[in-house]
Amino acid sequence: MFIRLLIHFKEVRLMVEMQEKQKKRHHQEDLQRLQSFRPIDDTFMRCLFRNDVPLAEMVLRIITGKNDLQLVSCETQADLKRVTGARSILLDAYGTDSTGKKYDIEVQRADIGADPHRARYHSSMMDIENLDAGQDFSKLPDTYVIFITENDVMQAGHPIYHIDRIVKETGKNFNDEAHIIYVNAQIQDETALGKLMHDFFCVNADNMKYSILAERVRYFKETKKGVVDMSSVMEELIEEGREKGEKEGIVKGREMEKAEERKRFNRMIESLIENKVSDVQIMKSTGVTPEELDEIKKKKGFLVI
Repeated sequence: MFIRLLIHFKEVRLMVEMQEKQKKRHHQEDLQRLQSFRPIDDTFMRCLFRNDVPLAEMVLRIITGKNDLQLVSCETQADLKRVTGARSILLDAYGTDSTGKKYDIEVQRADIGADPHRARYHSSMMDIENLDAGQDFSKLPDTYVIFITENDVMQAGHPIYHIDRIVKETGKNFNDEAHIIYVNAQIQDETALGKLMHDFFCVNADNMKYSILAERVRYFKETKKGVVDMSSVMEELIEEGREKGEKEGIVKGREMEKAEERKRFNRMIESLIENKVSDVQIMKSTGVTPEELDEIKKKKGFLVI
């Protein structure tokens, strides 16, 4: 009995040691990955903007050209969904200035992530988020959806693209105050915007031109607390991905169940048809519509009268 307990104790201790080694290895891998991050990487960008209004304010001033812009709040991973059944979105950075204008800043490395339809959806969700029941439509705030893209999505060679609705027949602005901006991070010239895009591609803070961004990068990469904070964020993102995968798996499973139920239902209808049961009786006993019955007959090669 004593020998079995001793063996069990050794096995447990060995398992704990292996788990500790694995944990340390994962931590070292996270640290190595952290050192390679750049502000253009959305995970890192969210960390840089988190609880740092001055940094977000500087970026917005440069992109919008409004040097007097005063940001009063900025949250990362803002979840917008106020319509039941509608797709929710997580905004990389969501800010409000002193005049009530709203800003959504998105970093997109892949062109597909900056699809115009996505920009349109972000803009519409910001409208829904900022107008309560009973409020007049004129109370909608000005909104800015800003995509900072690694490549020149518009492929026209400009450093920045401003998208606003216009009236085709007159050429005048529609003045709905819903703005979309695409920033081409490929152009890294000596303009204020070009210097900012240069910094967005820097791995090393020492190579950055804007000190406020460089100091934020140093905090996450070079201080113990910053590294811990960044590691915590990475763990949150991994957990979010796991939960999303589980939810998608559940939805997919339910869809497969429904599809299987439909197949069984169709096979039952086919059996009734083969046994010369009348259409009226089939519809009465199963609840199938005339259109659905015709569709089943067509798929199986039965004559539709």
